[in-house]
Amino acid sequence: MEREEYAYTHGMDDAEMAERLRTAASGVLSLARDNDAYALPLAHYYDGEKLYFRLGLRDESTKRAFWDATETACYVVHGTESTDEPQEIDSWSVVVTGRVADLSEAERERFDTAEINRHFTPIRVFDEAIEDLDIVIAGFTIETMTGRTTPAADG
Repeated sequence: MEREEYAYTHGMDDAEMAERLRTAASGVLSLARDNDAYALPLAHYYDGEKLYFRLGLRDESTKRAFWDATETACYVVHGTESTDEPQEIDSWSVVVTGRVADLSEAERERFDTAEINRHFTPIRVFDEAIEDLDIVIAGFTIETMTGRTTPAADG
């Protein structure tokens, strides 16, 4: 009898999850409004306590509407690594829930242009004039964090 292929996973400890958040450059942020969801890829920076996102927002955009309406957001960072075995891939993921918010005055002062360029990949602009975007650094206060990995992806 044939079976679907599967891989065992196990939970990551806090140090493993923190390392993945520190070393991954981007993930997917999921927002919600009423019964609708909206997800977007974002660059992030993790300082060991809080996540920070850099994104472009425009008034009247779908992204802005979901951003403003979301009470609890979910951010997913994941990766895969090939192995020496054909058809085998090791994987990991970290799922974080929390609240997105504007930065405090002290946090805004912390993120000058040099600091932004040091911690974030270049912002992606799609068919828009950069002058039309409000480039925002936002904070993400972590409420829960869960990580899973296949054993060989533990590196």
